[in-house]
Amino acid sequence: MSVWEQLFTRRMLICVFTGFASGLPLYLLLNLVPAWLRTEHIDLKVIGAFALIQFPYTWKFLWSPLLDRFVVPAFGRRRGWMLITQVALLVVIASLGGFSPQNDLGIIILLATLLAFLSATQDIALDAYRRELLLDNELGLGNAVHVNAYRIAGLIPGSLALILADHLPWDMVFIITALFMLPGIAMTLLVSEPLAVNTPRTLRDAVVLPFREFIGRRGWQSALLILAFLFFYKLGDSLSTALATPFYLDMGFSKTQIGLIAKNAGLWPAVIGALIGGIWMLKLGINRALWLFGAVQVVSIFGFYWLALQGAQAEVTNLHLAQLAFVIGLEALGVGLGTAAFVAFIAHTTHPAYTATQFALFTSLAAVPRTFVNATAGWLVDQLGWCNFFLLCAALAIPGMLLLLKVAPWGETQPVSEWH
Repeated sequence: MSVWEQLFTRRMLICVFTGFASGLPLYLLLNLVPAWLRTEHIDLKVIGAFALIQFPYTWKFLWSPLLDRFVVPAFGRRRGWMLITQVALLVVIASLGGFSPQNDLGIIILLATLLAFLSATQDIALDAYRRELLLDNELGLGNAVHVNAYRIAGLIPGSLALILADHLPWDMVFIITALFMLPGIAMTLLVSEPLAVNTPRTLRDAVVLPFREFIGRRGWQSALLILAFLFFYKLGDSLSTALATPFYLDMGFSKTQIGLIAKNAGLWPAVIGALIGGIWMLKLGINRALWLFGAVQVVSIFGFYWLALQGAQAEVTNLHLAQLAFVIGLEALGVGLGTAAFVAFIAHTTHPAYTATQFALFTSLAAVPRTFVNATAGWLVDQLGWCNFFLLCAALAIPGMLLLLKVAPWGETQPVSEWH
């Protein structure tokens, strides 16, 4: 079967919807909420600390066994949890804009934390469903399609909502954004439940067996190296974009300019990068893809450094907009390539019998930098300035590349952690 025949299948179409539903709430937390708080004159250090509300993405492996063990009546083990979380996300997102950052910051923090919890729980179910849906030889391409849709979802809170915010009150902006959860809900209602593989018979089995299997597969040393790699591979890239929207605002760009130029320039290179990455992985293998795409990811961070050297613009010209589009496009291309390989690596590392728990464990570790390290971004910028901050981000990207020597050697076609 050719690449194009593999791309245009029902399973790949489902991956489009899983990616969109997964990406929308996360990008709302990463892009729309910081922009909302910044325009309401909330301190930059407070906005940076807001990354801590994303802790459910880091700790979701703690309750992932519940989703492996318990079945929602009438809808099934995967679809049931997908539907519950998606409906709840729609309600929470719609209600968020009804509060004032100046007067109701505590309530906003609580709602944003609930939003992160529901989003992380949805990710557990979506990741497990996608792993069980795709054949082994479809993992690279299927996860690339998922990542593409994930990035496209970022257009809603990162572009459309910002443009609407210049013309509509914030409560209407959040209600409109919430309605984009409906495609994911429709997908959940229409798809069928995947066949279960050795469903855990008890909650204890759901908790203990996934960890025992992972450690027993290669031993403690190899397991710890894999976990360290998952933490470090995207650390520098994640930190460099932690305060992306406030950075653009500080450089003198308006919300509409960010919405029209920055977000679109960031979207399409990421989409192309992820799609090319998925196709290349069919020939390169995941290991070589991690090396090549990771190098592009590291180099692209320096684009932000170059933009910061230009300083804040009193008057934004077409040249400044072109520079912004180029820098963000370069970074997005690196992210698109790197994420496609990274997610495929995670999928190969999971055992089909313990999909939800192991996938949640691995993606939780990948989310640690975004949650805890990114929470220091505001303080780091305050201490270092934007230029030195981005140099630090580039330095933090190096350890993940070095770990590839052990975790994904160039000469091997698949990750050393592959289960079968």
